[in-house]
Amino acid sequence: MFKENHQNNQESFFNTTLAMDDRIRAKLMKSWAPVFYENVFCQIDEKPFAVLYGTTGNTNFPVNILISLEYIKHMKDIPDAELIDAYYFDYLVNYAVGLKTLGEKHLSARTLYYFRQRIYQYCIANPGGDDLLFGQFINLLKSFAKKAGINLDEQRMDTTMFMSNIKKAGRLALAFDVLVKAIKAIPEAQLPESLAKVLESGFKTEILFKAKSNENESKLAQLLALGKDALNVLKTLPDGAANDEIRVLERFLNEQSKTDENGKVIPKANKEITSDSLQSAYDEDATYRRKSNIAQSGYVLEIAETCSKENPFQLITDYTVETNNTSDVEIIQNRLPEIKGNTGCKDMYVDGGFHSPNVLDVAQKENIDLHLTDMSGTEPNKKLPLTDYKIDEQSNKILECPNQQEPLRADVKNGQTTAHFSISACDSCPLKNECHAKKQKKDYVVRISLKAVSASRERAKVKEYKKENTSKRAGIEGSNSALKRKGLEKLQVRGKTKSSVVCGLKVAAQNIKRFTRFILGGYKPKKPNNRILVPIPG
Repeated sequence: MFKENHQNNQESFFNTTLAMDDRIRAKLMKSWAPVFYENVFCQIDEKPFAVLYGTTGNTNFPVNILISLEYIKHMKDIPDAELIDAYYFDYLVNYAVGLKTLGEKHLSARTLYYFRQRIYQYCIANPGGDDLLFGQFINLLKSFAKKAGINLDEQRMDTTMFMSNIKKAGRLALAFDVLVKAIKAIPEAQLPESLAKVLESGFKTEILFKAKSNENESKLAQLLALGKDALNVLKTLPDGAANDEIRVLERFLNEQSKTDENGKVIPKANKEITSDSLQSAYDEDATYRRKSNIAQSGYVLEIAETCSKENPFQLITDYTVETNNTSDVEIIQNRLPEIKGNTGCKDMYVDGGFHSPNVLDVAQKENIDLHLTDMSGTEPNKKLPLTDYKIDEQSNKILECPNQQEPLRADVKNGQTTAHFSISACDSCPLKNECHAKKQKKDYVVRISLKAVSASRERAKVKEYKKENTSKRAGIEGSNSALKRKGLEKLQVRGKTKSSVVCGLKVAAQNIKRFTRFILGGYKPKKPNNRILVPIPG
């Protein structure tokens, strides 16, 4: 049964703080624990978590303590065993979670695990619904920003790839893992001798470690054939007995193999394997991506954070986890409306990977100015830049060519802007060989797609403000690095749902650490720019 925790508001007669020496108490009040207690623990809204519990039975362990402990775990990047010990014996941790007496409230590791399980199950049962942990993240963000005077108008965004708790495996190792998982689900009485041999230690050594490079394809074919045999056996089991194993094995065989005219299972060519194919027998959501010469199986984390130079420090304002073959363009299209609604962002600084006409449309709709450090694609160089043409910003009509000639007539239709020029003007033009104009019987005509016009304007804007945009966006790389140093590089969980939950806790922990450091005076105050520019004579 759900019950909110207000015990921290009641003064305890056995409060350890009261028995402390004044000097020790003063040192305690200058530590991180009171900052966490007042600005994190006391700000946690427990009511949304009532959906995780029933209406009868024993009352739940306090939700605000459990969430606070999760934040502390990722702030310190410690395992559960160390977290439980800290809860029992570290007074700073006790004070931070509203307990003023050591040993006041018992917590078993299983209680922590059950709470996480409830969170995971709720996320799976409510895809696209209210995210309980994201809601707490936004509440803390707004509270921190208000107390620290953080300007949320200017933000930057980036993505970074990470792995779940899976190993990097080639096709042969993956085929073996999938096969073993399937065979272990078959009762011993129904297990054929040909499949039973797979579980012997010598089989793995022979298949994976003694295989020569020219034998890989034949050994893969052998494993695929055994996989088909295992699938046939699994399908004879009672309904529900091996649904997970059947689903994984069936998917793997469909993605990795095909049947020849004789009904024999043969491996597909490497180029036929898609990026969303199965990457692990134990993580069905992970995908494959190669980015900047780095190949990885797993997921991608998007974060946005403030970047105003007037801010004493920056706060992360948004996060989401997607399969790592999801493009940056798709991610930013989905997140901009969320970021606008949660923080009121006005300016967003991103790199060229986020550029797309559709992204610009979404940004315009949300009244967000998008600042690019560069643009994807190659810049046309055989013709004059489109920005050399004088084109009306509103109507997109061509008003003047690069040689300052006005068109005989101009029009915009069918997704392009068109202008006609006299033959006499164009024939004698010094820019004739570089111009976009094409000669017709009666005149010269210039036809430019509106998409190209828009892209040329964006490219010119990028060049003009490249230094400033790059300067404001660059800092987010440090945030990605900080998250990876705290365990993001490879999580200890599998699956998109669990990865999303853990990433959310890590991101919130980063904000808590930054805010705590600010309150404790860890950031040097920024000096105002009062320089007076003196003109140089001559």
